[in-house]
Amino acid sequence: MRVLGIETSCDETATAVFDTGRGLLAHRLHSQIGLHESYGGVVPELASRDHVRKLTPLIRHVLADSHSGGADIDGVAYTAGPGLVGALLVGASVARSLAYAWDVPAIGVHHMEGHLLAPMLEDDAPDFPFVALLVSGGHTLLVEVDGVGRYKTLGESLDDAAGEAFDKTAKLLGLPYPGGPALAALADRGTPGRFKLPRPMLDKPGLDFSFSGLKTAVMLEARDSALDEAARADLAAEFQQAVVETLTAKAQRALAQTGIGTLIVAGGVGANRALRGSLQRAVVSLGGRVFFPRPEFCTDNAAMIAYAGARRLQAGAVDDLSFEARARWPLDELSAPGVAESTRA
Repeated sequence: MRVLGIETSCDETATAVFDTGRGLLAHRLHSQIGLHESYGGVVPELASRDHVRKLTPLIRHVLADSHSGGADIDGVAYTAGPGLVGALLVGASVARSLAYAWDVPAIGVHHMEGHLLAPMLEDDAPDFPFVALLVSGGHTLLVEVDGVGRYKTLGESLDDAAGEAFDKTAKLLGLPYPGGPALAALADRGTPGRFKLPRPMLDKPGLDFSFSGLKTAVMLEARDSALDEAARADLAAEFQQAVVETLTAKAQRALAQTGIGTLIVAGGVGANRALRGSLQRAVVSLGGRVFFPRPEFCTDNAAMIAYAGARRLQAGAVDDLSFEARARWPLDELSAPGVAESTRA
């Protein structure tokens, strides 16, 4: 089965073609960083308009890259949520129109399920079951995964997610948009320990996360201290270390709680080198294995959407002609393919 994937949930327009027999054939991505940079964050209306401009050319390119025509596509997968409603509707309407024109099934994919399954795109892919640490934008989740659509949320962010905390802390330190990568780069030049920041909720049982207090602690340090460039780097390093230690400790707890020895890490923060190194050391010390998608598949992309859609379409899941974009969509609402009549959002 050959599936066209479309991702337009926020500020990246992406397309991909995945073949269940041959793997990922092609993928394309257009980033809107330059469009939103002067605003210091994503402007939803501008994002939607840019998706309209860029999506059709990207589809043409990815079809050409994969040597595919409409007659070669067996299904279309698109991100149905969560995300910005206007942006989601661009991808959903184009995907549904193509599926109707080509007389093939279409499926709306949960954005976080895409991230969760992104490591399956690699040659060395994990086997089920595993624990997933999803750290993507506004989401920080620990999920027990027994198969496609068989998810149990073990812990989640109660306020700011890790990615949001990175972005907001970057703004506090006067760093440019996008803040997360800029803060990580600054942290690489600093040394943790000069400032003392909390490791949120590590002294409490359970697997939930809370990073708003950590962000506030950075704000207080920045307000009360005279920060030269070296101090800014040290504060960024301490902040990053606090996030890394918190995520690592909670991931270890999740593995111990479930008795599962495999951890996968996905989402934009999953590309952070300090986090990858910490999790690798921690999981190996427990006798387990940790899997990461390549960095380009940590951020939003259509390859993961095409893969997740292909798995569901193969199992017989299909949406009807109506569709709906969902700004919020709990991962626990998904069911395994074949269990429900439809996975329509």
